[in-house]
Amino acid sequence: MGKRAGDRRSGPKCIAIVGPFASGKTTLLEAILARTGAIPRQNALSSGNTVGDASPEARAHAMSVEAGFATIDFMGDELTFADCPGSIEFAAEMEPVLAACDAAVVVAEADEKKIPALQLILRRLEELAIPRILFLNKIDRISAGVRDTLRLLQPASRTPLLLRQIPLRKDDAVVGSIDLALERAYIWRPHAESEIASIPDDEKAREIEARFSMLERLADHDDELMEQLLEEKEPPRDEVFDDLSADIRDGAVIPVLIGAAENGNGVLRLLKTIRHDLPDVEATRARLGVPAAGTVAQVMKSVHTPHGGKLSIARILSGSIADGAELLTSAGKPVKVSGIYRMMGAQQAKLASAGTGATVALGKLDDARTGDTLGADKAAPKALAAIRIDQPVFAVALRPRERKDDVKLSAALQKLGQEDPSLGIEQNQDTGETILSGNGEMHLRVAVERLEGKYQIPVESYAPSVPYRETIRKGATQRGRHKKQSGGHGQFGDVVIDIKPLPRGSGFAFTDTITGGVVPRQYFSSVEAGVRDFLKSGPLGFPVVDIAVNLADGSYHSVDSSDMAFQQAARIGMKEGMAQCAPVLLEPIFKVEIYTPTEATARVTAIVPQRRGQILGFDARPDWDGWDVVEALMPQAEIGNLIVELRSATAGVATYRAKFDHMAELTGRGADDVMNRQGKAA
Repeated sequence: MGKRAGDRRSGPKCIAIVGPFASGKTTLLEAILARTGAIPRQNALSSGNTVGDASPEARAHAMSVEAGFATIDFMGDELTFADCPGSIEFAAEMEPVLAACDAAVVVAEADEKKIPALQLILRRLEELAIPRILFLNKIDRISAGVRDTLRLLQPASRTPLLLRQIPLRKDDAVVGSIDLALERAYIWRPHAESEIASIPDDEKAREIEARFSMLERLADHDDELMEQLLEEKEPPRDEVFDDLSADIRDGAVIPVLIGAAENGNGVLRLLKTIRHDLPDVEATRARLGVPAAGTVAQVMKSVHTPHGGKLSIARILSGSIADGAELLTSAGKPVKVSGIYRMMGAQQAKLASAGTGATVALGKLDDARTGDTLGADKAAPKALAAIRIDQPVFAVALRPRERKDDVKLSAALQKLGQEDPSLGIEQNQDTGETILSGNGEMHLRVAVERLEGKYQIPVESYAPSVPYRETIRKGATQRGRHKKQSGGHGQFGDVVIDIKPLPRGSGFAFTDTITGGVVPRQYFSSVEAGVRDFLKSGPLGFPVVDIAVNLADGSYHSVDSSDMAFQQAARIGMKEGMAQCAPVLLEPIFKVEIYTPTEATARVTAIVPQRRGQILGFDARPDWDGWDVVEALMPQAEIGNLIVELRSATAGVATYRAKFDHMAELTGRGADDVMNRQGKAA
């Protein structure tokens, strides 16, 4: 035929399990482990005993909050599955995993509300050229026809969805599946291997029609198959499988398999598809440009364990790694492997070495970061993939409940950042606050829970301070005089200063128009220093901006004048003069771009004015079917928990980007509230 997948290679594969929140990814992993004998039985999520979602935080919230890894043997092949969170708040966990995996199983269900979340995931897989198949889960709960369901899901994917299986029904219940490539029926049994059966007579017409549709789609990429269909010749089965495999590898189609992971149904056929049709590490090397010679590995996740230290979960793309091996990171830092482990959720089994294709945990690579490329050559390896970190959309300020934990908190935050690069950690120099930022309220809640649980550091979290400023509306001229006599040399400084407002965004300007030496030049810098010191906290209690101060006149004493005296005189002049200048509060205004499904645009545009925002306009999101971009100006004070409301209005998928635009006056009750809070804080 026109396209060939080549001989199907066997060997270690790494498969990402991805999909929208609550679509059944962790349940599918549990079913896979049970079916392959890796665990004695399939545990329900509610049991708290699943291999995936093993962390206390995941179990407390009944959701995946980090990527989990499990390696199995299936028909003599080694398969590692990386179960990735479905919530957009933890989507960054998927990024370093996808960088080195061979393919992805996208778990989806027939839920229209989850189409935008599915679209986000499929778009990212497409951008990274990751081969993928779709597992249509919970098929036993779908009342609509499977082709109607496919039409529901297709808008989420720019790549055609291709039915590989159709449900086998009896008395309006799904009791099995019909494989369109094998032309064989499977009767499902709960948590057991299916029974192979002939296709029932009353299903044959439906199977023939669905199979022909599948072959027609494959023929779009295979001229020989197209000729066979036109001539009504039955294509050889092996060649159909070759085409399926080739089209998956090339990203031309997304085959759709069906099942019910909760009952273990459809799992064996999925595993066989993974084994036979999905590419392995050789194709991944080609995608990433990794030579077959030498040793290269990619770090997919970093984990700090309570007793074993740091583990770097890595995919070996070429060569092999033995315990004690010395490697270089892509940043040029030498690291030495201290322990190699095969992963099964939170459990590890020690290995002496690991070869090409294996996904293992490497012990104590303290200088290796998530996303690093590791190599065994003398030169640092080229970084294979850059991890995409989206702009944070939620932030909290943190402080330890006990001052003695300050140093411990800093060290723990550093470890959290190594485990989750999407967390932002910043020490705000203006406010002295430690700011933790991330992808949503739950994202940061889990981070705080880890600080308190895993690292035993009780913390307080609160809304970060908004950097308010103040300025003046009019000018004034004021004398500032500092005179003090207390025996011996006294203190004397006398200045006349002109205070004037500047255009917004100008900052601060200091000038002098002194003539006749009434104030010696040596004290000009002292006057400026006194002015700048006052501007740190103006009459309203905030830093003063957009102001010009001119030293116009003054006097001095040949004995009692000093730098300190003129600094104090300047502060006095500023304090008395600023009160006459109509001080006004300024708040930061940000330009915000909100990305939302079109069906929720009206709800989003209603949220903006409720937060004192000004809508600038909205339009279709470029190259994103069914999405809009809403542009607005919004006070920073109103952006703090904006994402919570946006996600609530959009089934959890909206996000935004914000950039400082300008400072604007804040008056009335809003200004009074800010100054009252400032007064209480002081």
